[in-house]
Amino acid sequence: MFRKSLIAALVLAAAPQLLWAHAHVGTATPAKDAVLAKTPATVTLTLTEGLEAAFSSLTLQDAAGKTVPTEKSALAPGDNKTLVLPIGKDLPAGVYTVKWQALSKDGHKTNGAWSFTIKP
Repeated sequence: MFRKSLIAALVLAAAPQLLWAHAHVGTATPAKDAVLAKTPATVTLTLTEGLEAAFSSLTLQDAAGKTVPTEKSALAPGDNKTLVLPIGKDLPAGVYTVKWQALSKDGHKTNGAWSFTIKP
């Protein structure tokens, strides 16, 4: 009985570390729900864990859900936690959604999305 209790206590003590093993959003630029006067040159997302570049990406969608053609996202030079998506052209006014997926160095997959607006 004591052994089972000890094992249970150890598992519960380790649970917070296991939960934090996934990559979580640190910062996003433009910020969630930002209203911009012009198209940003890049969209960036910094996560809390190092990323596997080949399996991590950012994509941009317009208000209709269509993918906006951009350059391919990549890790920032010298920073394996930050993805950068070059926009490359002026976008029309409207709401844009950034979708992201990431595979952290520890093998965990995460994904999410946020939106920003370019005002007329």
